[in-house]
Amino acid sequence: MNEPIWRPSAERVRRANLTAFLKYVEDRWNVSLGNASALYRWSCDHVESFWTSIWDFCDVIGDSGGTVLQDGDRMPGATFFPDGRLNFAENLLRGAALGSRREDSADSADSGGSGEGDQAHGDAIVFWGEDAVRRRLSWEQLRDRTARLARVLSDHGVGEGDRVAAFLPNIPEAIVGMLATASLGAVWSSSSPDFGVDGVLDRFGQIEPKALLCADGYFYKAKWIDSLERVARFAARLPSLDVVLVAGYAGDDVDVGALQEALPGVEVGSLERMLHDIGPAPLPFSRLPFNHPLYILFSSGTTGPPKCIVHGAGGTLLKHLYEHRLMCDMRPGDRVFYFTTCGWMMWNWLASGLASGATLLLYDGNPFWPTPTVLFDYADAEGMTFFGTSAKYIDALGNQLGAGAGPRETHRLETLRTMASTGSPLAPEGFDYVYGHIKSDVCLSSIAGGTDIVGCFVGGNPIGPVWRGEIQSRSLGMAVDVFDDEGASLRGEKGELVCTRPFPSMPIEFWNDPDGSRYRAAYFERYPGIWHHGDFIELVSHEEHAAGAGVIIYGRSDATLNPGGVRIGTAEIYRQVELLPEVEEAIAIGQEWDDDVRIVLFVKLAVADASLDDALVGKIKRAIRDGCSPRHVPAVVVEVADIPRTKSGKIVELAVREVVHGRPVKNREALANPEALEYFAGRHELQNAAL
Repeated sequence: MNEPIWRPSAERVRRANLTAFLKYVEDRWNVSLGNASALYRWSCDHVESFWTSIWDFCDVIGDSGGTVLQDGDRMPGATFFPDGRLNFAENLLRGAALGSRREDSADSADSGGSGEGDQAHGDAIVFWGEDAVRRRLSWEQLRDRTARLARVLSDHGVGEGDRVAAFLPNIPEAIVGMLATASLGAVWSSSSPDFGVDGVLDRFGQIEPKALLCADGYFYKAKWIDSLERVARFAARLPSLDVVLVAGYAGDDVDVGALQEALPGVEVGSLERMLHDIGPAPLPFSRLPFNHPLYILFSSGTTGPPKCIVHGAGGTLLKHLYEHRLMCDMRPGDRVFYFTTCGWMMWNWLASGLASGATLLLYDGNPFWPTPTVLFDYADAEGMTFFGTSAKYIDALGNQLGAGAGPRETHRLETLRTMASTGSPLAPEGFDYVYGHIKSDVCLSSIAGGTDIVGCFVGGNPIGPVWRGEIQSRSLGMAVDVFDDEGASLRGEKGELVCTRPFPSMPIEFWNDPDGSRYRAAYFERYPGIWHHGDFIELVSHEEHAAGAGVIIYGRSDATLNPGGVRIGTAEIYRQVELLPEVEEAIAIGQEWDDDVRIVLFVKLAVADASLDDALVGKIKRAIRDGCSPRHVPAVVVEVADIPRTKSGKIVELAVREVVHGRPVKNREALANPEALEYFAGRHELQNAAL
């Protein structure tokens, strides 16, 4: 495509935080940059100056110390701000003061905020639980509840380095719990309540939490789903637990008598009752080392026990501050939404929006209930400025509403400035749908990174154009490159996403990995001293950004198909197949066959009583051949009733590949629908060479 699908107006560029930061860097460091591409190159070439600039430009509360980067030539081993000290919760809760200054922010008039002069009484959190529950917390209430919960946790012996686990829906108590935990210097780790007992134990059993926060249940498609029966079963197998705090989904008091009987050796309390009884409390913040543990996040665990990835407070804070303010143009008074659960790193990413003075818009439940456009109802009702979701949601929305229909025809969306998409590659047709059926004047930021870095390698650029099917840019300070198998840098070709220089949000360690061997094997084994992320990507150039800033992601490297020695990204195939009205979704794997690999494509049809006949198989293969190449055409096309996915919505090629080859899938509890794997086992179509 020769022309961008969207360009920011001159006024929008002038007002953007990134424009202000560009000038800040030029003035502070006496350099002439002029545009975002030059700023990106400078940020990677001057690592220490860049991260110092982020600290100061974003007014981080704390002491950065005298050294910015220690052992900067080592990966792993580099340490940022080794003498720095801060408290993560303190930096998030100062958002009320930022919000009160939003009139100084360039877009205050259209931010969607309430316009209240006293920001302490303005919204910090708004919560919708489908159409069943509506709740709000002001900044003042958020701070008060955080202080009370911190006191409760402290009274139960929770202190620096202790783990607090959460088995919670996406309700305000999750944010309160995280802030209270971080204020004490304890470590937060959360899971969504749709995990089964074994899935929870695979995670929390490794980290030995002292306290557990849970809810009485949650709604999904208007059905109430009880959580406490599963809590009783897994909590009984966590001998490290001293206390379990039960939140009411609607913010109410909860009867915990039955759970207390099931857990005789643990104190069980109603969270609301305990916060009431403790009364108003001070909120002291422990100023801790920059790399003090903040979060333990978990890998998907679809091929084995999940890795426990430990992230530091300082690296997480700096990464999120610049991604929010510079890449997403968030500002005080904004109303920020991301459709996520507490088991996906986007929840942690969203929570940090408080540090920029933004109001968090939380949603829990089915994103299409009670109507397909409920999230856009939310956007209009609350003046949403940032709408974050997944590529699969955008695809599904178009299917739900039908051809030619979209929120643009039914909703105002006047305050919406940015949409973000992640989780899987957003196909070019997804870009078309956003601009054609949601809003024409919006910065569509396809972003990608992951749990491993609690942030993005590539993402948005609010002062740059958007090209159809492309991620706008590499993230500032992230020396992203593309390597071939031998470690040579590529341009205009597909290869491995790598990062050649250190950055603050690298994990500080894996839990229970005392010699660091698992950590090194995960990221630094293939290219020593270079972070290997495992995405199959390409850097693309346009005249407007000669630095080659545009990025296309073709899928995960370990799911890349390799027939005849030619590497093929699965996203290329999915794009062509899912354009066909007969196909709802597809998943492709490489099957070992005659000393080579052949492509097998499984399709879920869009109509329940439809069948995969020879005519449709031919149509699918022609679409792939015409849209991709003859090498992309699958040797076999097989119909399945469902496709397995993780709880964050990602399809799992590796688990399907294991089933097809008769190998065990080690951690089915990580899947939202593990029963779907049975559709791939023992398929006769994959045993017959004639097919």
